[in-house]
Amino acid sequence: MFDSLSSRLEGVFKKIRGKGRLTEADVDDVLTEIRTALLEADVNVGVVRNVVARIREQAVGVHLSQALDPGQQVVKIVNNELTAMLGGETLKITYAGRPPTVVLMAGLQGSGKTTSSAKLAKWFKSQGRQPLLVGADLQRPAAVEQLRTLGRQIDVPVFSEPGDPVTTAARGLAEARRLGRDVLIVDTAGRLAIDAELMEEVRKISAVVEPHYTFLVIDAMTGQDAVTVAEAFHQTLQIDGVIMSKLDGDARGGAALSVKEVIGRPIAFASTGEKLSEFEQFHPDRMAGRILGMGDMLTLIEQAEQVFEKDQAEAAAEKLMEGEFTFDDFLDQMQQLKKMGPLGNLLGMMPGMPKELKGAEIGDDQLKPIEAIIRSMTPLERRKPELINGTRRTRIANGSGTTVGDVNRLVKQFAEMQKMMKRMGAMGIGRPGKNKGKNKDKGKNKPGKRGGFGGGMPPGFQGGGFPGMPELPGMPGLPGYPGGFPGSK
Repeated sequence: MFDSLSSRLEGVFKKIRGKGRLTEADVDDVLTEIRTALLEADVNVGVVRNVVARIREQAVGVHLSQALDPGQQVVKIVNNELTAMLGGETLKITYAGRPPTVVLMAGLQGSGKTTSSAKLAKWFKSQGRQPLLVGADLQRPAAVEQLRTLGRQIDVPVFSEPGDPVTTAARGLAEARRLGRDVLIVDTAGRLAIDAELMEEVRKISAVVEPHYTFLVIDAMTGQDAVTVAEAFHQTLQIDGVIMSKLDGDARGGAALSVKEVIGRPIAFASTGEKLSEFEQFHPDRMAGRILGMGDMLTLIEQAEQVFEKDQAEAAAEKLMEGEFTFDDFLDQMQQLKKMGPLGNLLGMMPGMPKELKGAEIGDDQLKPIEAIIRSMTPLERRKPELINGTRRTRIANGSGTTVGDVNRLVKQFAEMQKMMKRMGAMGIGRPGKNKGKNKDKGKNKPGKRGGFGGGMPPGFQGGGFPGMPELPGMPGLPGYPGGFPGSK
């Protein structure tokens, strides 16, 4: 979503990089381009005016310091302002002393409110909570049935009954107390546009259930209209936070960058895809880092920790260091990696990643040739790749629909990775719990410890990279990702 803004800001910062001092004229040029970049990203014009004024106040007269040059200091200033625009701090959920914690969901029809309600319920489950969903959207046909279907997928009960939405919400609260559910999520009705009837209904529901949190679901694709919607709902309900849906779309990001400045409430959660698992707490500082090309390693690590079982990852890492990592193990790791989401998104979270790779279309189809090659091997060949001679390579290529060259490349890269990791293991580098030799790190790189990429991260991330990761145009020899998988150009 923020690709265009990211590219524009990258161009701005290139012009001031390495300067010993920024004159007022330099700052004016930078601010003009930042203003244009934000307006092109569909940010509210009033928000742009305020942000540019704050950047000017901090940037004029910036001079060379011991740690940062003026260009870097301006990047830091812009990073801080983007973080503030996106909400400042991550919204911390505080649970009610007397359950349930009530969450009211509001928004226009088509904003993704019902789906977001289910995604939020799944998120609460991942936090060890027991949510109950209430279908109080009795106006839209099949809305309650949609919620029930989603509830079954995440194993969360749904309460609803025909009649009056306000009464249904009140009885849903009583049902949550009866069942001992500690979180109640009330999905309210929406309209195609804001009207008095909609606001009155949602106000009455809010008065009955007395929510601890009221979240407004906004479609990130609506741009400037999102600000108007946010203002109207905030005047009626006192919104606590925004859930931004469709953040994976190709809109310019103006809604996300405008809403906090206008209503003074942060983005609490973001929906990053259609799957119920593609939903996460919104971290303004991390998103600002992504926009400015600084990456987002914390989110990458958290996603990996959700997918990879700690014991399984440790065992695989140990085998990798011992040189016993087989093609079967590699295939299993590939399947786990795919659960983390599109590979292009993962690459975009890595610091210093060139813009050609951010959000690049690297789908499962591009990994299928590798899988086909491995699955065309016999169990013995997967355990002992050194047995794969010329005749066997021809057979594997024919069986996988690839070429002998593709097979050669994958086998060679896998062998190189095994040798490198075995050498590192012998030196004690990155080895789980076994740091030997001169390069001891005194246990700092033990699995499961943040910053060491252990435990929660797949072995391929632990100091080696995956053989067969794509070599994209203009990016030969990407560190940690030996380039050129079968079928890539």
